[in-house]
Parts: sequence; structure tokens; C-alpha cells
Amino acid sequence: MAKKQNNKGHILWRYALVVGAMLLFSSVIVYNMFKISIVQAKAWNAKAKSVLDVTTQIAPERGKLLADNGTVLSANLQFYIARIDWFTQGIKEETLMKHVGPLCDSLARFDSTMTAAQWREKLLTDRKRILDAAEPDPNNPNKKLRKNRAYKLLPKMLSHRELERLKSFPFLNLPWKENGFYTESIVRRTKPYGSMAARSIGSLDSTGVHGRSGLERALDTLLYGTPGVARNIQLTYDIVPVESEPAIDGYDITTTINVQLQDIVEHELNAMCIESEAEWGTCVLMEVATGDIKAISNLERSKTEPGMYIESINHAVLGYEPGSVVKTISMMVALEDGIVTNIESQWATGSGWAYAGGNPIHDSHPTTSLSARGIIEMSSNIGMARIITSKYGSNPPAFKKRLEEMGFFEPFNLGIAGEQTPQFSNAEVEAGGRVVLSRQAYGYASRIPPLCTLAMYNAIANDGKYVRPRLFTKLSREGEPDSIIPVTYIRKQVCSPENAAKLRLMLHDVVWGKFGTARKYVQDDRVEIAGKTGTAYDVVNGTYAASKRLAFCGFFPYDKPKYSCIVLMKGANRGAAACSGMVLKNIALKMYAHGLLGNLPDYSAADKDDKNDKAGYPTLYASMGDSKSNNLQRGYSVATPHRYARPARVEKGVPNVIGLDIREAIKLLENAGLTVSFTGTGMVVGQSVKAGSEYSRGQRVYLKLKTS
Repeated sequence: MAKKQNNKGHILWRYALVVGAMLLFSSVIVYNMFKISIVQAKAWNAKAKSVLDVTTQIAPERGKLLADNGTVLSANLQFYIARIDWFTQGIKEETLMKHVGPLCDSLARFDSTMTAAQWREKLLTDRKRILDAAEPDPNNPNKKLRKNRAYKLLPKMLSHRELERLKSFPFLNLPWKENGFYTESIVRRTKPYGSMAARSIGSLDSTGVHGRSGLERALDTLLYGTPGVARNIQLTYDIVPVESEPAIDGYDITTTINVQLQDIVEHELNAMCIESEAEWGTCVLMEVATGDIKAISNLERSKTEPGMYIESINHAVLGYEPGSVVKTISMMVALEDGIVTNIESQWATGSGWAYAGGNPIHDSHPTTSLSARGIIEMSSNIGMARIITSKYGSNPPAFKKRLEEMGFFEPFNLGIAGEQTPQFSNAEVEAGGRVVLSRQAYGYASRIPPLCTLAMYNAIANDGKYVRPRLFTKLSREGEPDSIIPVTYIRKQVCSPENAAKLRLMLHDVVWGKFGTARKYVQDDRVEIAGKTGTAYDVVNGTYAASKRLAFCGFFPYDKPKYSCIVLMKGANRGAAACSGMVLKNIALKMYAHGLLGNLPDYSAADKDDKNDKAGYPTLYASMGDSKSNNLQRGYSVATPHRYARPARVEKGVPNVIGLDIREAIKLLENAGLTVSFTGTGMVVGQSVKAGSEYSRGQRVYLKLKTS
């Protein structure tokens, strides 16, 4: 009994110890709770606030730059880097060796830079090197530190479609735990058309967030959007960021660039740069009525690839001495101010004219006198200088003032970074202003961006309406228009319609006149072009050098101008009409051939109205295949059906469809990526783009049908 009493005492003592320990532990907890919640409350609340007040910026989705028809010119796209973690525990040697052969066969088809055998050797060698290079863990000698877990399977980034194809390859289609295959996603600003109009579209800075050049920079605030905000909130188990202000994505901006016209302009400018060995060239194509810039290209000789030209700085918006293309603008002032009232009136020219003590002014083709009309046609420096100085010689700054009144110096705010405005001297008479004025009249002693010259010529083609050049027309979000940028005018009338008509006639003489400076190179009966040549020498160390800038600015078709265009080239090995003028003509002819000038396409087959006159008609064919012939033979018991000859096939380029029925023609052309329009009924007797010629996907081909 005493023993039981003794055990009970031991048990009670133990309970007392446990209860005491629990009370002590509880007291510590209560004390710390009191300390934290009461004594240190201010400090802990401040710390909690510092954690919960942390905000994270949510980047918005950058908007897209679109062509005039909605085609993407620049957009953010998701790309992927394919990787394998060779340290993944689930990778079994026997599984890898079973699949490595088929995997390498698939990789060789996917990336033909290596054969299947080379891919096999690379994969196995790289894997062994990575596994062998792992260092022992100093805390556990039986374990290795896993280095280089992110093995890059392919050297290039993959599109979503390419990634899906890769995931179907043997071994890579196994669960992640068995192959260690994973991807990293990266967002990249991408131009689907490559270098096309690249300088005008622009690029992003090194962060890939904001624009660095071109439209990407000029319209950055619109494209970038508004960042969102995420704030930290406390959950039971963690503190997590939760969106409090959503990001507003950037606008999609529809530009005026037309992909087909841009391709034509770049191709023709590049071809002439190569042919004439020019240092650089720039070309802008503008729609007369709206001022929409449909194409803009800047090419410069590559420093690394001889004979090649790459997209360069945007010369179209930089100021250069313009040369004789400015004579048309000077003549506009003369007509508006009444200096010239009759374009047939004569002005003395001669072989040289030393005005106001300056060096003599010379003409390349001297004459004793010329009409105002002839001064533009033959590009007379003396004649143009005499006209302008006859009124403004006593007050040279007034000439610049007159151009200011006409809006010539107003910025276009086009959206191209680095855009400049014309620069003219304000020199007074005492400071040699009269001599400077005489040079400004025919294109020197001034710096004028080609785009500014083009805008004035565009006004002449547009009956004097000085429309502001425009490079974008619409802002949208999620496909819904937000803002429309309307056609605007720098001056509703920079000159009267009557004077604009006189200037158009003068520019027509330059190309079609007996003594026109562009008559040998720019004339073509299919497209009537009017315009002006211009040549200016480079200034090096304050003196004129041998290198020239050669320009041609004009519009077409002459009777109802739809497009104006300027081409400026530096260092070409020929005259202005033979290089810049030829570029403009070739652009116009190619547009004509594609039916882009309001004309019917230039069909390659003859169009005969007389059905009895078969001369000039192509041979018509029944079918490209034998199936129709076989069906006739079986279905109608025709013993020997007649099989027509097939049209000649072309190995590459636009398919030959002349002679086919419309269904087969459309099938062939659309399979090649072309868009088809047709007129008439029957068989194809003409196609607007010659069979075998180069083309771009989406290009439209016009077909002409006729019954036999």
C-alpha cells in the first residue's frame, strides 16, 4: 500500500512538472504576444506595411504596327528556347538509347545543318561532358553538384508551331520526368517582312520595351500603353501580389504603308543602286489626294558585303542641298507673286551671269534667252536666279518669309524620329544675301529634306492643295477602332489651281519636251510621267566635291495624278534622269502592269474583238490532267477522245495558266500563294503577271477570260 502511495506521488510530481512546463511555455507565448502586439506594435506594423505596400509593375502588351490593309509590319511574338535537364532523375539510359536514333532522324529533318549521325554524336557527347563535369558536393561525397542543367537543344529560338512539332519527336514526347525536356519563353519584337521599310517602322531599345527609332520611337507612348500595378496582400499561408490596377495594352497603329507598293519601291531602288554603284538611295511614294506615304525605302551600300545594299538611316527626312528640283518651288513663288504672268514670256539667260559680285552662275546648255516654261524644261540656273532676284534681290530674307507664308517650313509631325524642316539663310544684303538668294533660287545655299520637296510637288499634282504627309491613319485596340487620323492640310491652297496647272505643264515638258532634261530616260507611252531632275554637289570641308546627289521628283499619271514620288541617290555613276528618274519610271511601270493606276492590267496575251481573227489568241487547253479525258472515254464510250496539248510548265515563279479554264487557273495560282481576279467568261487568254516572273505571297493576278 505504501508502494502505491509512493507511485502516486511520483505520478503527481511528473504531472506537476508537465503542467509547470506548459504554463511556463504559455507564459512565454503570452509575453511575446504582448510584447509584439503591444510593446513592439508600432515597429511590427511598420514592417508589415513595408511588405504589404510593395507594388509590382505589370507590363502592358505593346501594340502592333500594321500595313494599310491590316497586315502586321511589327508585333510582339512569343518564341521558345528548347532545353533538356540531363540531371533529371527519371531519364533512364536504356530509354534514351532506345529513342536517340529516331530523335536524331527527326532533328536532322527539322534542322538540316547537321545529319542524323552528327546530331547523335553531339547529343551523346554533350550529355556525357555535362554529367562528367559535375563536381562532388562537399557536404555529401556521394552526391554531385549539378552544373549546366539548362542544356540548349537547338541553337535558334522556335515559334509556337515549331515547338509543337518538336514536342512530337521521339523521346521529347515522353513525360517531363522521363526526358527532362522543357522550354523558356521569350517575347521578341518581330517584323514579318524583314527589312521592308525597316527604318521607317523603327526598332526597340536594348530593353526591348521602348522604341529607339522610327515609328516605334515616335509613337512609343501609344504603342507601349499604360503599365498596371500589383499590390501584395496577406493570405493565410503567404504574401502574394494581386492586380490592383490592370495594365492597359498599347494601341495597334494602322500605317499607310502598302506592302505590295513597298516591295516594288525597294526592289527598283535596290536594283538601281547596284547598277549605278550608288553610295545610298532613298525613295518615297505618296498618294496625291491623301498625302498617305504608301512606301518609303532607304538603302545604303553594305560595309561587310560588297555589292549589297541594306536599310540605312532615313535620308528622306534629313536636309540636303536639293539642286534643281527646287526650281519648281521657286517658279511657284514667281507665279503666285506675279513675277511671271505669262509662262511663254522670255527671260535673258546667256552663258554666264555674275550677280551681285558673286561667282558667275552657269547653265549646262547655254542659250541667249528662255521662256519661263523653257527655264524649267532645260533647268536653267541663270533663268531661275534672274526671276527670283528680280523681286527679292533688294530684300533677300523676304524670299524665305514668302516660303514661310506658304507653309514650307512647318513640321509634318510625321512620326519618323529625326525629322528635319527646311533650312534657308536669312542673310541681309550687306552680308552677301543677294548672292545667297540667287543660289537658293536654283537649289543651293539651303538644306531641304526630300520629303518636304515631295510634299510641294504633291500639292502641284493636287491642284494646289498642300496636304500634310501622313504615315498612320488609325489607332485600335483589340480590333476595334479608337481614333481615326484624318487627312489634313498645311495650306488648303498653297497656290491657285490655275498656277498648279501651269506648273504641271512645265514639269511635263521636262519629260516630254524637245529639250527636257529627262526626255531620254523617263518617257514611256504606258504611263505619262511629269517631274523634275536635280543635281547637287556634296560639300566637303567647306568646298564642293566631285560626288553628287541626284534627284528626280514627279507624279503620275500626268492627266489624273494618283501618286507622287521622289528618288534621291548619292554617288551614282550616271545622271539624275538615268538613275533616280529611271527608278521612278520603273516603279510607275510595275504599278501599271499590276493594274494599280486605275488602269486595266497589261495582259500578256493580245485582246482581239473580232472572233473570226484568231491571230494573237493563245491555244486553249481542255485540262492539265488526264482525268477528264479518261472520264469521257469511260462515261461516254468515246474510243479515242482528243487530248489537247498542255500549256508549258514553269519551274519557278508565277504559274502559266493561259489556256486553262478558270477553276484550274485559280487552283494553280492560289496554291502558289497568289490572289486572283478575273473578267470575262470561257478560257484564260491573258494573265497580268507574266509566267515565271518573281512574285510575293498575296500578290494579285488579273486574268482575262474569253470563249473560243
